[in-house]
Amino acid sequence: MEKALNRIHPVSDPEATYFLRVSWENDLGTGFGLLLSDCQCAWTGTVSEADISREAADMEMDREKYVEELRKALIAAEESAGKYNFVIS
Repeated sequence: MEKALNRIHPVSDPEATYFLRVSWENDLGTGFGLLLSDCQCAWTGTVSEADISREAADMEMDREKYVEELRKALIAAEESAGKYNFVIS
């Protein structure tokens, strides 16, 4: 299992710091787990392969392109700095 941990500052609360851990087998396109923490509380979730396909279809986006955008936003934070914004609600 591969994992990535990134520090994020959501646009909804720029002074706050959250940590986002993403874990996956093989590649993100087969699904992944998420853990979000503000160092006081933690929230977890999973995204299935079907969820990814459904979201790509809803956005009328090629599935492989959608998975690549997920990778950039969730894993490759340093190379994508400033391109993606997070809102915590």
